[in-house]
Amino acid sequence: MATKAALEALLRDRKLDRTLTAPPDGEPEAAHASLAVAALDTRLLGGLPRGRLSEIVGPASSGRTSLAWAWLGAATRRGEWVALVDTFDRFDPASGADCGIALDRLLWIRGQPITKTAGALDPGWRPGQRAASGPGTLVERAIDRALKSLNLVLQSGVCTAVVLDLADAPAAGLARVPASTWLRVQRVIDGTETTCLLIGPSPIARSAGGVTLALTPRPARWTGTHDRARRLAGLDVDVQMASPRRAVSGRAEVATALDPAI
Repeated sequence: MATKAALEALLRDRKLDRTLTAPPDGEPEAAHASLAVAALDTRLLGGLPRGRLSEIVGPASSGRTSLAWAWLGAATRRGEWVALVDTFDRFDPASGADCGIALDRLLWIRGQPITKTAGALDPGWRPGQRAASGPGTLVERAIDRALKSLNLVLQSGVCTAVVLDLADAPAAGLARVPASTWLRVQRVIDGTETTCLLIGPSPIARSAGGVTLALTPRPARWTGTHDRARRLAGLDVDVQMASPRRAVSGRAEVATALDPAI
């Protein structure tokens, strides 16, 4: 035990304690950025932890993007500047505004829309190590540019809520992003008010003090008894929360209701 305590003290001394599973002494619990979803904020002790890298993951139509936009909207209502690194140009400003985002406080970095095919990948590509070359490398170039843009935004310190959208990235491409990429991201925001949030199809990266929100959609709710009269009434999503350093593990249900007149 004495050896473990000495090692933890050494890591904290060198500011490498973000790899520890136990929270550092004196860490403020109030340093959170609210998601504006009561069921989640309660379980997360206030929202996503500031100065950490977190992620929202799930399949298509699971609500992962809407939840991230709602988080950006909550940040702009607090008067914060926010940024969206839109890797594959998925963002719709009108929908974002409906989610509460004040567009005049949003830095939108647009990527290039591409087809989601495994054939668009260059097998030899390594982000930051070997550049994509030849035909069919738009996926790699888009991810490379997004990562570089993310680093510049975080280093500026202007935006305190930053989202990197990798929802449409092929799994093979994400798997080849070196783990050191995410360690560097965490080092940039460590000790700041900035929260960085990734959107992806499956877990990508999370700092030791960050949170993973894994979304699983439930069957849709409908109104009406006849096929021609049935309307979508709402969607329910299960959210599994996990963090190695925070007591937030568990599950919550998020329900959305739609205007029956739509």
